[in-house]
Amino acid sequence: MTVDDTGSGAGAERRVDPHADDPGEGNPLALRLEQLILGAERRYTPFQTARSAGISMELASRFWRAMGFADIGQAKALTEADVLALRRLAGLVEAGLLSEAMAVQVARSTGQTTARLAEWQIDSFLEGLTEPPEPGMTRTEVTYPIVELLLPELEEFLVYVWRRQLAASAGRVVQAADDEEMVARRLAVCFADLVGFTRLTRRMEEEELGELVEAFETTSADLVAARGGRLIKTLGDEVLYAADDAGTAAEIALLLVETMSNDETMPELRVGMAFGTVTTRMGDVFGTTVNLASRLTSIAPRDAVLVDSAFAEELIRTGDAPASEAEAAEEAAAAEKEGEEPPKYRFALQPMWQRPVRGLGVVEPWLLTRRQDPSG
Repeated sequence: MTVDDTGSGAGAERRVDPHADDPGEGNPLALRLEQLILGAERRYTPFQTARSAGISMELASRFWRAMGFADIGQAKALTEADVLALRRLAGLVEAGLLSEAMAVQVARSTGQTTARLAEWQIDSFLEGLTEPPEPGMTRTEVTYPIVELLLPELEEFLVYVWRRQLAASAGRVVQAADDEEMVARRLAVCFADLVGFTRLTRRMEEEELGELVEAFETTSADLVAARGGRLIKTLGDEVLYAADDAGTAAEIALLLVETMSNDETMPELRVGMAFGTVTTRMGDVFGTTVNLASRLTSIAPRDAVLVDSAFAEELIRTGDAPASEAEAAEEAAAAEKEGEEPPKYRFALQPMWQRPVRGLGVVEPWLLTRRQDPSG
């Protein structure tokens, strides 16, 4: 519910219908729902809100836009909670805990994350719960009591999950070797992509396609989390995840391929992975390593995993894969001669053809598979 900057100078030309994004205008139930969810009545215009928070209209507009709220002109549509939110952000800047730019980033990252969560809850969760339980009842007649019951429970759960995620992220930061590693870290990055998804969108009904995407995202998210990876984002037919070590990323990738190939309703999968320095920002990852993983995905065979040479070297260094099958055979023979157990490797690496990749030079992919124990 952002604003135009009327009277503030910058952006004053952005004038819109003051009720264009007003859910309560002309709809008493929508207004009651808004008051229930926000916990306060509408009292302020955007200008009054900024003034009550003790900040400029320009800065208030930056915060609101960063949070993803639509312009509402100078309608009286804001509450005491909006004043407090602006005060908190501005207070962090005044105390020197955050720069103004960082405060805007906090607003943007929080807004983007919670907007997606809210859309999902309405589209997939509340929509099903608010189906009229009896003939003749409208959905609007059952929505309010359902939201009233769910709101405190969902709020508590949201805070719980956020604290858990914050604790895990903070733990990774304090374990970093130095400050530089906190910004530019060495990670294993993986893209997993459904093959032929564009053709599927032309053949499948929308509801059926939505179910397929949800099943793919859910399965991927579960496997990544269970094995210690971090899901960065989902893009419908593609997921991006990262892991601190190559062995974890490799295990997840092969599990994804195996799981999807055993599901007849799922298209084939192709996976590309790279290991190296990655820049992390607002929960996303950037850099050459990420670009390389993406390009490897585009050239990977169906139901197969391709990794770059740095990823292969990391698996060899950590003892997760032999440098070659010939070397593994020599190690096994030497161990047998000494009466010892030969090294156990989880993965096998097969060098593929070298090929130029636009923007990245010549790349030598390696095919990653599970290594079969010759003795088994």
